[in-house]
Amino acid sequence: MAVELKLLGAAIIIGLVQLLWAAGAARAQQDMKWAAGPRDTPMPISGSAARLHRAFWNFLETFPFFAAAVLAAAAAGRLGSDLTIWGSLLYVVGRAVYAPLYAAGIPMVRSIVWFASLIGLVMILVALLR
Repeated sequence: MAVELKLLGAAIIIGLVQLLWAAGAARAQQDMKWAAGPRDTPMPISGSAARLHRAFWNFLETFPFFAAAVLAAAAAGRLGSDLTIWGSLLYVVGRAVYAPLYAAGIPMVRSIVWFASLIGLVMILVALLR
């Protein structure tokens, strides 16, 4: 299996971990009765739980583009180049590091890591469109 497809699998795992981490942090601030109910009345979260929630939604904003780029590169027979391998690795490592930085409230480094993951995504697109 191509390295890029393995990294796509790793990105899925990162997303699931972020989902569970954000949900667990939120449940620590919200009671289970509310969580198990219809949630008609919002129960806000704050601090690291809110940051983890935002980090997860940020992941969801970029992951579909990454998945589509890797799958399109696979369909086009473009996997295995330096651009697709390093781009996929940069995206996945960036996304893995982003959530803990966001949870810790580290702003500038977090933004640099986000940008690095975006560069990884662009690298895959460049390889695809060559």
